[in-house]
Amino acid sequence: QVQLVESGGGLVQPGGSLRLSCAASGTVFFERKLMAWYRQAPGKQRELVASITDPDNTDYADSVKGRFTISRDNAKNTVDLQMNRLKPEDTAVYYCHLGYSTYWGRGIQVTVSS
Repeated sequence: QVQLVESGGGLVQPGGSLRLSCAASGTVFFERKLMAWYRQAPGKQRELVASITDPDNTDYADSVKGRFTISRDNAKNTVDLQMNRLKPEDTAVYYCHLGYSTYWGRGIQVTVSS
């Protein structure tokens, strides 16, 4: 059974930083799997934030380019999202997703507010 567990969310002031981490278990060949972070703000649809296959193949939503960085540690089966220069519009529940599957984490709240 695949499990994805997010950590690292919380409350931060505008301009601040947070680092989210997703720990994956129960999946084989993790290093070959597409991993992604999505987010869903109140009243809005879930949207792709960033995805990664290997360090040279990453993709970002236009709204986070230059501020967020996705990375992975295949030895630990983790994928991280470093979020810098956070804005109030980044407030959302962030979800970890195993690409091309129905597996999602439970989500973690990120709130950017003064």
